[in-house]
Amino acid sequence: MTTIDSTSNTRASSIFATLNGSGGSVGTTTSEDIQNRFLTLLIAQLENQDPLNPLENTEMTNQLAQMSTVQGIEQLNTTLDTLVTSLADTQAVQASALIGKTVLVPGGNLSLSDGEAYGGVYLASPADTVTIKVYDASGNLVQTQSLDATEAGSLLFSWDGSTASGGTASDGQYSFKVAASMESESVTADALQLGMVSALTRVANGGFVLDLGALGQYGFADVQQVF
Repeated sequence: MTTIDSTSNTRASSIFATLNGSGGSVGTTTSEDIQNRFLTLLIAQLENQDPLNPLENTEMTNQLAQMSTVQGIEQLNTTLDTLVTSLADTQAVQASALIGKTVLVPGGNLSLSDGEAYGGVYLASPADTVTIKVYDASGNLVQTQSLDATEAGSLLFSWDGSTASGGTASDGQYSFKVAASMESESVTADALQLGMVSALTRVANGGFVLDLGALGQYGFADVQQVF
């Protein structure tokens, strides 16, 4: 029976050590490195195969197919990274058109100016009763008002500054809370606030957020309406 001599074994061991990197650690993993290591390993297999039990053609074909798959995945990842970058740039260009626009985003702030304040409500389902409670900066209840029955979705409401005591509130910053129900069953209702987009800000992950000044920063998915 023919056996592999010690010189071939030594050479094969050296090749495997090179493939695994010094000390058994993996080196760089670029597409070219992976291909070179694979081909080196394949040559080592061919040079050191048992003549009585040679490498089957199907085995070689499978290994080549695996190599092709690895390269294909790496190229796909590169393409996807490029697409993500391109989409982010496109989104930035589109979002720049929002600068100076008023948007409706989550939050319960009300800005009263010249007897006018506007806010919004998002309803998860239809409601026949929607109640708005307005509070001053100290947390005191200023006014309570009811809205008409409405369908699910977002809606706007206005407050003229009138107070529950019959007076008129001073211009300034207020807050509000909302509650809704349908036939006495509670309905999920979220407060929405109006803010003006003052800038477009890049964040750490490479994306962009809308800067609404004192209201803070919001993602594009937070915007319910644009005015």
